Amino acid sequence: MFTKVVRELEKAGVIRRIVYPVVPPKVEYELTELRQSVIPNINDLSQWGRRVGKRIEE
Repeated sequence: MFTKVVRELEKAGVIRRIVYPVVPPKVEYELTELRQSVIPNINDLSQWGRRVGKRIEE
């Protein structure tokens, strides 16, 4: 399951997989520019959801 999600994120361009030619195998993942650029929008959407959610509960 985890591997599938990671592969999908990589395919979508959200993360980048870096494979090092060493033994034992070493792999690292990093955020791409695409992911970094969307973080402020996600934060704004999250704040909006909290505000609207409070109104709905009232």
